[in-house]
Amino acid sequence: MGFLKKLFGGTAAVQQLPTGTITVDRNGHIVASTVSTGFPKNLLQTIGHDVLELLREARAAQMPLAEVSLHFGSLRITARELRGGAIIFLFPQTALLPTPQSLNSSRP
Repeated sequence: MGFLKKLFGGTAAVQQLPTGTITVDRNGHIVASTVSTGFPKNLLQTIGHDVLELLREARAAQMPLAEVSLHFGSLRITARELRGGAIIFLFPQTALLPTPQSLNSSRP
């Protein structure tokens, strides 16, 4: 829950979920983004910073991660490490879009 509180703060507000990809350098600065400019840039920077922190903490704990995937009720965040930086994929989940688990469970 701490991750969600960091992303969205203490106040609840309805807003559109981000869709697209952001690339951040090792300092957490956004290098490239395909996310709509209507989504707050500071929130994207927070997501990038927190993903980098997660990857660094895993490395410090002798559990380096090449990829991390976070699934929330309506948002999926997948990140891959890129030489200290990261590429982060943001996917909103809706009832009409299948999740990876539902695709795997539908196979015989």
